[in-house]
Amino acid sequence: MAEENEETPEESGGGKKKLLIMIVVGIVLVGLSVGGTLMAIGAFSDKTPAAAENAEGSAAAEVAEESLVKSMPAIYYPLKPTIIVNFNARGRQRFLQADVSLMVREDDVVAAIEEHGTMLQHGLLMLFGGQDYGELQTPEGKELLRQMALEEVQRLLEQEIGKPGVEQVLFTNFVMQ
Repeated sequence: MAEENEETPEESGGGKKKLLIMIVVGIVLVGLSVGGTLMAIGAFSDKTPAAAENAEGSAAAEVAEESLVKSMPAIYYPLKPTIIVNFNARGRQRFLQADVSLMVREDDVVAAIEEHGTMLQHGLLMLFGGQDYGELQTPEGKELLRQMALEEVQRLLEQEIGKPGVEQVLFTNFVMQ
């Protein structure tokens, strides 16, 4: 019995060996984490800021311009007149009345909206009139219509001024009956 309770030197050294291995593995994991983080933020980059800008070219300029535009205050431009479309739903005449405002951040886009307002009204009128009345009664249907209206306005402005210009389409009045 005395022989079973006694620890051999090999067993007590094994516990220290496991502890040492776990400490080394922990240090390696911490080192990999710190190295990965530094690499992700670009601390190991060979390029100077000027060389990086030259290498990226116009892409960096576009990102800088876009961030400048995002920092400008929002301009809400209401489209007039109110859009009114009719639907034939289950043999009954139904109507949709929507007031639409466009959120932009540049004055030249506001001028383009004023100039091409009739075309934008027409595009939205055709879009709204082609929808299913039943689907527009749900919140998801209204949000989908708003997103489709944004895409349509951006597409039309892209044709006319070469940039989408409009950041959001907002319904300020949406009545269905």
